[in-house]
Amino acid sequence: MNSSKNISFTGSHFFVGFDAHLKNWKVTTRFNSIELKTFSMNPSPVELFNYLKKNYPGGIYHIVYEAGFCGFWALRKFRELDVDCIVVNPSDVPTSNKEKVNKNDPIDSRKLARELENKSLKGIYIPDIFHEELRHMMRLRFRIVQNQTRVKNRIKGLLHTQGITIPLNFTGNSRWSASFIQWLKEINLNTDAGQFTLSNLIQQLQQQREHNKNVLRQLRQQAKQKHIAPVINALLSVPGVGFITAMSLYTEIVDMKRFSNQQQLAAFVGLVPSTRSSDETIYNNGISFRRNKFLRPIMVEAAWTAVKQDPAMTLKYRELTKRMKPQNAIIRIARKLLQRIRHVWLNQEDYVYSLVA
Repeated sequence: MNSSKNISFTGSHFFVGFDAHLKNWKVTTRFNSIELKTFSMNPSPVELFNYLKKNYPGGIYHIVYEAGFCGFWALRKFRELDVDCIVVNPSDVPTSNKEKVNKNDPIDSRKLARELENKSLKGIYIPDIFHEELRHMMRLRFRIVQNQTRVKNRIKGLLHTQGITIPLNFTGNSRWSASFIQWLKEINLNTDAGQFTLSNLIQQLQQQREHNKNVLRQLRQQAKQKHIAPVINALLSVPGVGFITAMSLYTEIVDMKRFSNQQQLAAFVGLVPSTRSSDETIYNNGISFRRNKFLRPIMVEAAWTAVKQDPAMTLKYRELTKRMKPQNAIIRIARKLLQRIRHVWLNQEDYVYSLVA
């Protein structure tokens, strides 16, 4: 007579790492330091949860995947299912030299599951859906400006290949003004193909400008919300910080309190040095490669404005340039400016000029 007995893993912890792709996930499960299985499956949190429930009923599941193109929707779905899930920065996952040389999806999923079980992984900050989508809008504006710059360079390149010189009255701030666009439209090239190319580029530029205008209008509308406006108004008092910079800071950081100190914030933006040491010798390799690619450039740009507008920053910059190159000095100024941005954000008070610290 056959008899069956229900298996229960009540109270047991299972660690799952998956490498996410558009069409499939490569999944690895671990239990008690043993790799149980590595397999491919559809990119579905519900399917993975059902698989774990079916094969390891009653278990406590811990899941990790790397930040990337798939965003945070899977994490939110796992949390709806009451499953512990974190997203990690790929650079923070401990990796052996062998894993770097032989990199593939199964190895990545095994590595994630292993390090999750070893408790060596720390999840990144996950914004709520509103702030995540507001960040997408801000980054959309960044991409539009990039495209606009590319189109401008293509127009200038086309003019250069045809030996057409831009009049002096259109240099400087008047470049790309309405009158300059009209001048471009009046140019006659040698062939229909050339004329079509120039007209198409001008049309692309005007379209990008219109897109930029629409996005900016929507960003200004969003900035009026009661939980955003006080922060933006405080940031606008900082020298070098205009509306775009303020919104970039807000959408990328979201919650300033997640940084317990100035060092953590500076590391997030990418304004800290990269160092290595041997015995008692410390080598400085310059500014860290790791950074937020949206914030570091605008902080450096804001620092150049700050040294012109704030006497305290001017004095500090002059002192720094006595012992280092201007390019290195401005990074120090950007870091100091970031410290003051943190202060005005947390206290929601205006920036104080001529404050020597």
